[in-house]
Amino acid sequence: MIELHYWPTPNGHKITMFLEEAGLAYEIKPVDIGRGAQFEADFLKIAPNNRMPAIVDHEPADGGAPISVFESGAILQYLAEKTGQFLPADLRGRTEVMQWLFWQMGGLGPMLGQNHHFKVYAPEPVPYAIDRYVKETTRLYNVLNRRLADRDFVAGAYSIADMACYPWIVPHERQGQNLDDFPHLKRWFEAVRGRPATARAYEKGEPYRTRETVDEEARKILFGQTDTVAPAGT
Repeated sequence: MIELHYWPTPNGHKITMFLEEAGLAYEIKPVDIGRGAQFEADFLKIAPNNRMPAIVDHEPADGGAPISVFESGAILQYLAEKTGQFLPADLRGRTEVMQWLFWQMGGLGPMLGQNHHFKVYAPEPVPYAIDRYVKETTRLYNVLNRRLADRDFVAGAYSIADMACYPWIVPHERQGQNLDDFPHLKRWFEAVRGRPATARAYEKGEPYRTRETVDEEARKILFGQTDTVAPAGT
């Protein structure tokens, strides 16, 4: 059984996409990031960076004690190795997948996250920042579009690289992007969206969409914390 500490964000969706594709048994432990659950002591034991998602694998491959993993890219790699799915075993295929997984973790996710912050969540507009991150988003979309010009998926066959990238493209309109400008990316996006496991993964998040994720209380928690200050009672 996989214990998944989760909230329906792009990084959270990556993991439910994998779990649904692989057919692994899992239980969701919601981490309400808008109310500070990511700072609670029990969660910090498995996710010291106070970010979800994180997992606890109660049946690791070595048969030993439960293993906890934090960071979405590390979780995808761990689950792929555990199941032998969505990560090629051969050197060249594995390298293709891993470099695009790292590209998403180091570029696509962080840059689009800044795009979201300054376009949607910042308390007042910062034109320079909005322009800078929208343009960087466009650049990264173009990188992915070119990559997909001659292949169905990011690394050839469907893999954890696709699962890592897709949730960050879902809010493309909010990022100031039109998928019609990126035809290869759009074709890929629609193919991933059409997978039954993708639909199931996103359905898992619906029960937790009970309010606007970033209201004023959440804004203070998400964007006002330091590594030495946590909400009272945690």
